[in-house]
Order: sequence, then C-alpha cells, then structure tokens
Amino acid sequence: MSHPILKLQEVSKRFAGTEVVKQVSLTVEPGERIALLGHNGAGKTTLMKMILGLLRPTSGGLEVFGGDPGSSLARFNTAFLPENVAFHRSLTGDEHLAMYARLKGVQPAAVRHLMDKVDLADARRRAVGTYSKGMRQRLGLAQALIGDPRLVMLDEPTSGLDPVSRQTFYDIVAELADKGAAVLLSSHALTEVEARTDRIVIMRRGELIADDSLAALRSRAGLPARLMVIAKPDTADEVARRLGARRINGCAVEILCEPDDKLARLAAIAKLEDLVIDVDVVLPSLDDVYRHFSAPKQNQEAGHD
Repeated sequence: MSHPILKLQEVSKRFAGTEVVKQVSLTVEPGERIALLGHNGAGKTTLMKMILGLLRPTSGGLEVFGGDPGSSLARFNTAFLPENVAFHRSLTGDEHLAMYARLKGVQPAAVRHLMDKVDLADARRRAVGTYSKGMRQRLGLAQALIGDPRLVMLDEPTSGLDPVSRQTFYDIVAELADKGAAVLLSSHALTEVEARTDRIVIMRRGELIADDSLAALRSRAGLPARLMVIAKPDTADEVARRLGARRINGCAVEILCEPDDKLARLAAIAKLEDLVIDVDVVLPSLDDVYRHFSAPKQNQEAGHD
C-alpha cells in the first residue's frame, strides 16, 4: 500500500493577524494530477510555499513524503516551476541545466536529454537572454524534471507557451503521473486542465471549498446540461414544439435539463428519430463548475432555489 506523498491536516497561515490559509486539509497520492484553482489572493501561492518549506504553517500538520517540508528528502524529490521563471541571461540552456543538476547532486550528462524533451535542442547553446518567454518557460520545465521528482508543483506552467508546446507540456505531465509522480498544477487556464487532471481543488479566501473529480463536482453543483438537437431541414419548429424547447437557429433546438432529467430528455429525442439528424450533450465545463463554487455562498444557495 502506497503512502501519501503530501498530507495537510487543518493547515492555517496568518500574516500580521490576517489568516490567508484557513484549516486546509488535503491528501495527495502517487500518480495523481491535481488542479489547484482559485482567484488571485485565494491562498494558493502561500499553500505552495508551505509545501516547499519556504513558509511554516501557523497551525496544523503538513507532511511531505512522511516528513517535514523542506527536509533533505522533500527537497530532493520535489520540483517547483514558478509562473515567472528567472535565469541568468548570459548562460546557455545547457549551462543552466548543468548548474542545477550539480546543485541537486545529479551528473550534468544525465540531464542533457531534457533539452530535447522540451523541444529546446536547437537552442541549447544559445544564451538564455535570447530566449522568448515561452522558451524560458520550457527551460524551467526541463529544470524541474531534473532528478525524476516524485512531487511536481507547477504554477501557471503554460504561460507564454504556444499551442504545440502546451500539448507537449501536458504529455510530459501525463508521463510523470504514469511513473508515479504526484503533480499539483495551479492554473487559470481552466479549459486546458479540464481533461488533463484527476482532481479539482478550489480555494476561496484561504479556504478549501471543493476537492473531488470534475464529474463529482458537476453532480454536487447540480448545474444543468445542454442538449443541442440538430433537426432535419424545415422541422426545427416541430422538434422544438414536441420537446417543449426553443429553436436557436434554422436547424438547432436547445434544451437545458437538470442532471437527473438528462436520460428522460434523451429518450424523448430518440422518439423523434424521423425528425432529428443528431444530438450533442454538452456537460457543464470546468469554467462553469469553478464559477459555481468560487461564488459567494449566498449566490450558490440562490442558484438552487
């Protein structure tokens, strides 16, 4: 039986009397990919700094690999990629990786392949001062991969990356998880992380307000699904009438239905097969779920009235 890589029990952090992280409990197992979401100021960065051992919790328990954050074991097995990476402008990409490898006790020759992995092979001997923001971000990812870390923490990691580089990045994240590493990813690019993480953790004003799979959070939120029915030519009005729905253009009919009503609605659509060409089921997105849980509590309650 594997032990948790990361375990927080009612962790709080105060600065000058202000509580910025409030009794957060969280367990991260090997191989999990977790999206850490929240508005600016929600407490995500402070939480990450405590996990890294850069800040000490005011109260609560925090274990990394079964020990204290910042211990030798934790430092060696943890990688961190900040949102804004900073490198010496006059050093080359290869020289940076060699330096960080030595700091981690890894032979520089063992990390040369990482420049290929992040598609920087052609720039490995160029000074980092000539790199674009996206190239520096990819170099930061290469640096984070040194030593095969078992806990990888990423803060807005795709900032500045083009679409191809973003796909490469998420392929690397999947590879890390497949090898048993835990990945904690903080991002505002919700569409990107929706299908590429296993759990969603949402913070609001220092509190952890949601922690589950996207499917479970959808169910808990009770947000409606959207059924888009494509009718045969000149039948959209008839389809809308028979389904008690609304036509939104010349051939499409939209139905908003509660989660428990979805199968019944699909059955009703199936009975109109002589009038219908196709139907798309659009489930609430991560954006929708995030808006629901990050809204003030009174707004969430009003949404269920």
